[in-house]
Amino acid sequence: MLRSRLWEPSGIGRSPGVLVIVGVATLLVYGLLRVLWPAVGSPAGTAMALLGLIAVLTWGREIRGSGPLWLLLLSVAVQVLSWVLGYFHHPEWVSSNPEVDRLAKLFIFIAVAWWLGGSTRNTMLVWGLAVLGYLVASFVAGGLDEWREGLEGVRTGFGIRNKQHGSMLFGVALLGLVIFARRIMTHDARCIPWRCVAWVLALGICVVGIAIGQTRAVWLALAVSLPVAVLIVLLWARSRGMGQRMLRPILGGVGVGLVLVVLGGVFFGGTLSERLETESGVVVEVLQGDLQNVPYSSVGIRIHTWVAAGEWIAERPLVGWGGEGRSLVIDHTAWLPDNIKERFGHLHNFFLEVWVAYGVLGLGVIAALALWIGRGTWLAWRAGVMPNDMALFGAAFFVYWMIVNQFESYNSFWTGVYMHNLIVGGLVTHIWRWQLESGRRVFAWPTRRSP
Repeated sequence: MLRSRLWEPSGIGRSPGVLVIVGVATLLVYGLLRVLWPAVGSPAGTAMALLGLIAVLTWGREIRGSGPLWLLLLSVAVQVLSWVLGYFHHPEWVSSNPEVDRLAKLFIFIAVAWWLGGSTRNTMLVWGLAVLGYLVASFVAGGLDEWREGLEGVRTGFGIRNKQHGSMLFGVALLGLVIFARRIMTHDARCIPWRCVAWVLALGICVVGIAIGQTRAVWLALAVSLPVAVLIVLLWARSRGMGQRMLRPILGGVGVGLVLVVLGGVFFGGTLSERLETESGVVVEVLQGDLQNVPYSSVGIRIHTWVAAGEWIAERPLVGWGGEGRSLVIDHTAWLPDNIKERFGHLHNFFLEVWVAYGVLGLGVIAALALWIGRGTWLAWRAGVMPNDMALFGAAFFVYWMIVNQFESYNSFWTGVYMHNLIVGGLVTHIWRWQLESGRRVFAWPTRRSP
């Protein structure tokens, strides 16, 4: 009964029963406790990843030749190549080993996807536990005092690494709560009162958390990704002649969004406007092309370090400087002030960090992974294997993730790795199920001709 109602058996591959129990248990613990109780959640994630990779390679005969496994191997090769070439070019600046985990950790989703077993129910359970764990953690890690200070206008990070990472997690949670609202609040097309109350409470916490977290990149990412989601729904409804039927729920959602914006303006208007206006002078300097006179403010620091990164990229654009590339930019760019070198060790832009470290080859691996997931999501959705709301969430999350990682290196830190792997794992598990059910691949070259 528990197995059938709570956790569905795998539809993408079978592995020994004991291994499945341990793998699923560690996945559930990882999803719930990675933020809330890192001392338990982190080792659970490590065990889940190792056992999952072993299981895929041993029992995943039909999927171990798929794109993610080859891209994982390619990511390791690119990192080793960059390290070897760096050893001969600048041995004093390379680490003692290739540090292949820098990119490889972004492929933990392979294990997540395996244990999810192609199941939408399993995926929603793990994602739901992740949201629950983080909402509780935001009160436990930082404490109620931090929430109180945030409501008084002090920028807060909820005790999660730094002030940007907490806001990023709230942004992902809000995106999921909005897109999966109907799934969360209803059962058999009927609203469940306690679910509605829980949804409103969780949404309210996320909105307030995003406001007092005062992370402009998160505001921008949500301001783009949510309208993109609405546009996708409108285009989908129009293509199926369902415009009138979808108009009411869409208008309802937009209305709720406007109410939240108005309430945010009423309660946090001063804080929000001050945060937005703080860097207006920097933006003007950038638009005028006067980068040398950009002050070393929050945005200014990013601009200067990005310019410095560009100088290093120009010297080794293809293979980069190795895993320590981002630190080299900060520590060995002569014109960067000493106080910046002491305070920062990364570039606040994940894609620039990959480019500096592993060159165009490293960026190519990331781009190929995104392309495979994007096309696979499309194909799985068209075949009816991936639900509408999950495909919509995947598209909106991609937009959100691309934007926030332009202003902070989330995928270089555990918070981003955790979020990336849980969500990508949920998408990939459906893509694998589609592959097995259809007998097709996401990309197949050369195209097979019918006899």
